[in-house]
Amino acid sequence: MVETSTPLPPWRFHGHRLDIKRWIPTFFSSHKTLFTVLWIAAFASVFVWQRNIVDGFSIFRRAAPTRAMPRLRPVAFNLTDFGGVGDGVTLNTKAFEKAVSAISKLRKKGGGQLNVPAGNWLTAPFNLTSHMTLFLAEDAVILGIDDEKYWPLMPPLPSYGKGREHPGPRYGSLIHGQNLKDVVITGHNGTINGQGQTWWKKYRKKLLNHTRGPLVQIMWSSDIVISNITLRDSPFWTLHPYDCKNVTVRNVTILAPISEAPNTDGIDPDSCEDMVIEDCYISVGDDGIAIKSGWDQYGVAYGRPSTNILIRNLVVRSMVSAGVSIGSEMSGGVSNVTVENLYVWNSRRAVRIKTSPGRGGYVRHITYRNLTFNNVRVGIVIKTDYNEHPDEGFDPKAFPVLEDITYTSIHGEGVRVPVRIHGCVEIPVRNVTFRDMSVGITYKKKHIFQCAFVQGRVIGTVFPAPCENLDLYDEQEHLIKRSDSQNVTDIDYDF
Repeated sequence: MVETSTPLPPWRFHGHRLDIKRWIPTFFSSHKTLFTVLWIAAFASVFVWQRNIVDGFSIFRRAAPTRAMPRLRPVAFNLTDFGGVGDGVTLNTKAFEKAVSAISKLRKKGGGQLNVPAGNWLTAPFNLTSHMTLFLAEDAVILGIDDEKYWPLMPPLPSYGKGREHPGPRYGSLIHGQNLKDVVITGHNGTINGQGQTWWKKYRKKLLNHTRGPLVQIMWSSDIVISNITLRDSPFWTLHPYDCKNVTVRNVTILAPISEAPNTDGIDPDSCEDMVIEDCYISVGDDGIAIKSGWDQYGVAYGRPSTNILIRNLVVRSMVSAGVSIGSEMSGGVSNVTVENLYVWNSRRAVRIKTSPGRGGYVRHITYRNLTFNNVRVGIVIKTDYNEHPDEGFDPKAFPVLEDITYTSIHGEGVRVPVRIHGCVEIPVRNVTFRDMSVGITYKKKHIFQCAFVQGRVIGTVFPAPCENLDLYDEQEHLIKRSDSQNVTDIDYDF
């Protein structure tokens, strides 16, 4: 597969945290303050690095010569070779289709590369092909046409049974691919812009008869790399790999308004296996990341879990939903997920697992490590009553299994409720572990570490004080006190 060079992510400095500490003034001596300072530096560097991600940050722009587009395949084409015009007005769908067709004939020769030069390239949805690199130059913008009559309709996803918003078919994605192998979407931080504003307005006014389409959707494919680009203003979910294997998303910026941009999830791995998401900045109108695997009886029947997923070195904001979620559509199962080096700021929730009776499936072997929350309403959430179903055919007795979930090195400031784990009689949460947690709180109420029907343990010192449902162990993992209150309910949604 093609590899592209990436800048050193700012999170690498964390490995030198203790050395830096020797040289900074006394007032930075506490671990909590130092950690916050390092995250602020990392956060600032993301904005400098992704120079065009927010229109108002023009102060970071600098004059520089246009970078040459590297050749990453044996044969490289330019979109203008096929009649493309980057004036923001001319429709370039035919140019993209001709270019992809030419590349599809080069599979036995290592494939081909399509260069999109600087300019605004308006297009209707188009498909990719195997052994293809789509390269977006600096200041290149692929613009999705915002008239739904140009967007093809597709059958519902087999693991969902219907469109997510309407019965029947759904709109396809702006950039789409099925049954592909060896596909790269990369560049010099060029942009794919879905121009979702029209879609969002029509959705709110109930003027659409079909489920909106994602910005980029790759289905039933393998060996996919998406790197060094900006994705913004998707009509619906932004990046949706569906039933794919060996997917890497690296150095990607994903943007949508933090309000009034419904369902603009950043990245939704759906029934995917062996996936890495790293070094990304995400600020959207729904979940930053939502790991999925099908909806109720359709997901159970499809039977493809999301498994072996690594998420690391992310800065995420979600004022509407959560930074990183699992579910709620998780009926095919979710397992072996690691989320580490995550910074969530100015968000409603930080990390969340959401499910309900009728989902079936499981969420197990989930590791959260080195998380930082800044001005977040609820830090850690597990919710088992997310009752939204595709139709009346779901089995209300299909209870998901939630078990083996670990939270280690959790820190933050300005958090209203650090933990809310809401299990229930039918869906208890089993074998949860907390270790090394210190979260500054905004409300000095007693019940801010909230639990219901939870079994697990706390190792060492945790602040704020944990709920009584959990066993207590010392730092050497010796049992101090075993809980006899696992089914106690201490959930308060009033604050």
